[in-house]
Amino acid sequence: MLALGLTVAAVVSGNPPRANAADLPENMKIKEATTVATVYAEGVQIYECKNGSDNRMSWQFREPLATLLQDGTTIGRHFAGPRWEFVDGSSIKADVSDQTPGATQNDIALLKLKVVEHRGDGVLSKVKAVQRLDTRGGVFFGACDQPGAMHLEPYSARYVFLN
Repeated sequence: MLALGLTVAAVVSGNPPRANAADLPENMKIKEATTVATVYAEGVQIYECKNGSDNRMSWQFREPLATLLQDGTTIGRHFAGPRWEFVDGSSIKADVSDQTPGATQNDIALLKLKVVEHRGDGVLSKVKAVQRLDTRGGVFFGACDQPGAMHLEPYSARYVFLN
């Protein structure tokens, strides 16, 4: 099912405008950190139609699924956890430590994440923090009346990996 979803009017095209570190809200900045890698992600935010805490059906975020690109070349993937995995075999899992709204109501939030798990050797092996910046799309609004239904909403973002 996920493979089918990747073909969905699939990917957001174009590169979003790049935010300068000086333009970031204070809560998104990571002080005294060195950039290890910056990648562009194109993919989907997956939502599931479920009963909410108020006992009403609503679309609830389930997981991301994205291809990580550098200079137009696939160098990894991003998926539930949230996790990032590079083709060199290194991977990380991180927890959200802060967030701020995206540029529009249709854009997922900018995130600051703290790495909580490392696997493998490679580019990501020493990464301590991740920023999700320049988000475009990914937020879904719509009727939810079929429990278990899935919706794949295209998004793009820039991920900065720091140590």
